[in-house]
Amino acid sequence: MPSDSRLSRMLHVLIHMDRHDGPVTSEVIARMLRTNPVVVRRTMAGLRTAGYLDSVKGHGGGWTLTRPLETITLRDIHEALGSPGVFNIGIADDDPRCLVEQAVNAALAEAMAEAEQRLLARFGEVTLAAIAADFEVRMAGCVRD
Repeated sequence: MPSDSRLSRMLHVLIHMDRHDGPVTSEVIARMLRTNPVVVRRTMAGLRTAGYLDSVKGHGGGWTLTRPLETITLRDIHEALGSPGVFNIGIADDDPRCLVEQAVNAALAEAMAEAEQRLLARFGEVTLAAIAADFEVRMAGCVRD
């Protein structure tokens, strides 16, 4: 199963948008992500529905942030993207009557549920502003006198 990079990609886009003056078009975002503008519009629509973005059609239009990065967490964006699964580990379903399979699946399901809850709790603690600040520190380290 391929990994789902929408969260990472949307965080990237939102931080760029925060540094951009005015609306950003789907075409510009698509070039940044090396994808199709239709894919961008479909993905960004969930963020608009959740209240993190606004969009205006036509000349001079595009996507804009509706909230400051300080008020948006990783978990907010994860949920706006439909809460995709965070793990690609699957539970076996070869013989549901097998007691060994039942025990293995129960152990895996419990561990993954606990790990997912911890991860989502941590996502709720990290704001996009914190990520943007980390970017600024990294950028300052690249500047040479």
